[in-house]
Amino acid sequence: MSNGPAVEAIDLVKVFGTNRAVDGVSFVVPEGTVLGLLGPNGAGKTTTVRMLTTLSVPTSGTGRVAGHDVIKEPAAVRRSMGLTGQAATIDELLTGRENIRLIGRLYGLPTKYLHKLADELLERFLLTDAADRVAKTYSGGMRRRLDLAVSLVASPPVLFLDEPTTGLDPRSRADLWEVLRGLVKDGTTLLLTTQYLEEADQLADEIIVIDKGKVIAAGTPTQLKDQAGRASVMVTVTAAVDLPRAAELLRQHAPEVHVEEASRRLTAPASGLGDISRIANVFADSGIGIDDLGLQRPSLDDVFLHLTGHRAESTDTDTDTVEALTEQETVR
Repeated sequence: MSNGPAVEAIDLVKVFGTNRAVDGVSFVVPEGTVLGLLGPNGAGKTTTVRMLTTLSVPTSGTGRVAGHDVIKEPAAVRRSMGLTGQAATIDELLTGRENIRLIGRLYGLPTKYLHKLADELLERFLLTDAADRVAKTYSGGMRRRLDLAVSLVASPPVLFLDEPTTGLDPRSRADLWEVLRGLVKDGTTLLLTTQYLEEADQLADEIIVIDKGKVIAAGTPTQLKDQAGRASVMVTVTAAVDLPRAAELLRQHAPEVHVEEASRRLTAPASGLGDISRIANVFADSGIGIDDLGLQRPSLDDVFLHLTGHRAESTDTDTDTVEALTEQETVR
């Protein structure tokens, strides 16, 4: 690794015919951190990753991985990074152990070292019990973990993950998150693309929001949420009959109070935990029964709606056309 950023995107542009799939994307990923590229299908996330991993030549602009230019030094870039795409690339007719050893032999690693490495990776990714089963018998979550294990055979300092949990059930997704946190703790730099807002919130140190090929926002999850509006204090009263008096009490401490009669809930703007403590004391002295009291910040879904006018799950780009054109390119 160099002493500079682990990954840099420098005014990356990719044009397919009349479609500007990526339009001047720039960002920096410090070593040992996680950058989340967040956006809907067709936003340009995968195309950006393909350019940074030398699978696609930029129309203009460039990028660096571990200090190596993706255009001038593609071989050095590939030696410095691992890539896990949206679909697992393992050989389903080989066992988990054989998949790892195969990739190790392609890297020219010594056989004796490979035996030890395979055992370590299988244990790390919770695959020891399935090590000698053919991969086609693995569940979706197991295949994704094996795919990650294979990508780490050469111990790359930078790992690109293109929607790594797509199609996984919630339990498998949570298990994979824990594995990724362990990689970062050990010093690996991650660049993660996702359309799952919770995933970006859970894993990323910084988030770049991409829509229609452009960067439309950047910051930590908290910073981005703050752009979508203030936090709110939510109070749920025990008895509906107390709603009017509870609303009047809350209005003495907040200028705007929203009342939901069906759920017996009151919502008002709040600046932080200090407001929660103060409002809790007010209701404790009032004699009004409360079932719940808490602080709610805007979600990343609120952020995306605020920035783009649509939810992150929607798409306005012909993804199939872009991906079909992208797949026609070959590795240099």
